[in-house]
Amino acid sequence: MSEEFLPSLFEAFARERNTTDGKIAGTGLGMPIIKKYIDMMYGTIEVESKQGEGSKFTVTLEYRIADKSYYERATEKFSDMDETRISGKHILLAEDNDLNAEIAQFILEDMGLMVDRVEDGVQCVSRIEQKPAGTYDLILMDIQMPNMDGYRATEMIRGLSDKDKATIPIIAMTANAFEEDRKKALAKGMNGHIAKPVDAEKVEKTICSVLGSQSEQ
Repeated sequence: MSEEFLPSLFEAFARERNTTDGKIAGTGLGMPIIKKYIDMMYGTIEVESKQGEGSKFTVTLEYRIADKSYYERATEKFSDMDETRISGKHILLAEDNDLNAEIAQFILEDMGLMVDRVEDGVQCVSRIEQKPAGTYDLILMDIQMPNMDGYRATEMIRGLSDKDKATIPIIAMTANAFEEDRKKALAKGMNGHIAKPVDAEKVEKTICSVLGSQSEQ
């Protein structure tokens, strides 16, 4: 990378050369996603680069050293999660923001989940209507989307004549993070609520809880 490009490196969709000129595939979202993750962990990332010579990235994260009791709790936690076995489940992600969708998809696929994405509530309802019941195990639903928001999309899915489709688990994944927002999501027929920016551990815990409760019914 040239030194002139560095100020734009962490901007979404920024590329020093376009795909046609450079013949290199990519969306320009990789570095913004990394920067967002580091910001969430209150860290810093610095980069030095000279075209034709190479690039140097320096990431600084501060962590406390965990004591023995932490590792004992962590072992118990992951044993419980393993019993629920979410790996291989098929998720429908309804998210209009490309960067948020990339981050969510990365987190979900890292858990072993399969992910399809739609960009608004209209597409989400249409996908559920068109696909056979059981195609998806769960919907992660953004709330603020164009054309149809997540609340309305949930209401329409819950009203479908095919009861197997109408009862698919739906989890709100939204920047609306207050307790009243969680209560509203549940009142609209959702099964859970995850606040943005998403935390991988919280996402996994919520999905395990929702799918686990469904299997017990």
